[in-house]
Amino acid sequence: MLKQSLGELIGTFILVFIGCSSVAISTLGIGLSSLLEVAIIWGIGVALAIYSVRKFCPAHLNPAVSLSLYLEKKICATTLLSFILFQFMGAVIAGLLVFILFNSQLIEFEHANGIIRGTINSRESARMFGEYFKTGNWYGKYGDLVNAMYAEAKGTFVLVFVILIIGKTRRKIGNIAPLLIGLTITLLILWIAPDTQGGFNPARDFGPRLVAYFGGWKDAAFPPIPYSFFTVYILAPFIGGTLASLIFNLYRRYSKN
Repeated sequence: MLKQSLGELIGTFILVFIGCSSVAISTLGIGLSSLLEVAIIWGIGVALAIYSVRKFCPAHLNPAVSLSLYLEKKICATTLLSFILFQFMGAVIAGLLVFILFNSQLIEFEHANGIIRGTINSRESARMFGEYFKTGNWYGKYGDLVNAMYAEAKGTFVLVFVILIIGKTRRKIGNIAPLLIGLTITLLILWIAPDTQGGFNPARDFGPRLVAYFGGWKDAAFPPIPYSFFTVYILAPFIGGTLASLIFNLYRRYSKN
């Protein structure tokens, strides 16, 4: 289990480092000027991460995916907890490396734009670590919260359902499975990111967000509605992944009849 958990750590590190680096490059204005470009890099990062570690771990790389596989009885509770812990560790390490590599450019960016790290407006730079959802809609802040939770849940639902379908047909599609998952991520980001930045992965969000908090952003590392980082980017993906597992079981049961 330790070997597999280390694989989950390494794979999660790869996808979070590549993905967050693409967001950093876009945020700092040094490349990747469109959402499409960032989404493609995220998809490539996911595919590369899966290819890199799938020989010695299941390559879930996402606590919501691990939970769905636990509900499918593919892993036990102890393995689930170990995978989630190591996935978060991989995401923290990736966020720390992004911080180290881009901090000097971040300082220049903040100085040029009058941003003081740790104040409210420093969310403009903190978004390269954790994610933020769109606010200020006509239905009020709690409506914004519910809308963001729905967006993250439905995105994770689609992702996990696709992963479960791919797992069922893995023998037929072979080595293109990681590419299909990466393509799914790209399309989901294009669809959901305008509302929530498109997380679908509690480790990917919370790990780098912790780095931002201790890196000087403090409360600005979190969305403005209290505890919404948890409800939108941790709870909602778990809900979406759980629903995907339940619907997949119904689909599998009735497809046999």
